[in-house]
Amino acid sequence: MATMLGPTAHARATRATVPEVATELQALFGQKLTAIITGVQDPKSVGAWARGAQTPHPSAERRLREAYQITSLLLHAESPQTVRAWFMGMNPHLDDQSPALVIGEDDGPVRVLQAARAFLADA
Repeated sequence: MATMLGPTAHARATRATVPEVATELQALFGQKLTAIITGVQDPKSVGAWARGAQTPHPSAERRLREAYQITSLLLHAESPQTVRAWFMGMNPHLDDQSPALVIGEDDGPVRVLQAARAFLADA
């Protein structure tokens, strides 16, 4: 199931505007966790992106879209509460680190996506 949804989640993350992505992640995670995921210091930046008042730095936009792709994949099978808990919690597939923190590492997005697929396969 997760392998069929992967291209759909990727297409959504690619086609969505920054304000759309920021709005959805802000609604799911709140500004503070979304800021942590994207690697920005000021959580209010997330609200500015959602309103279209600011444009994120390219690295923050990349992380924003990667998180959006992974959350889109997870939301096909899990509740928003479960997805939020999954992103914040220790993950055995990520050496017991939080996906929200790992996503910012060099190989983090791929590792977090693999962990998400493993989580869905265990359901």
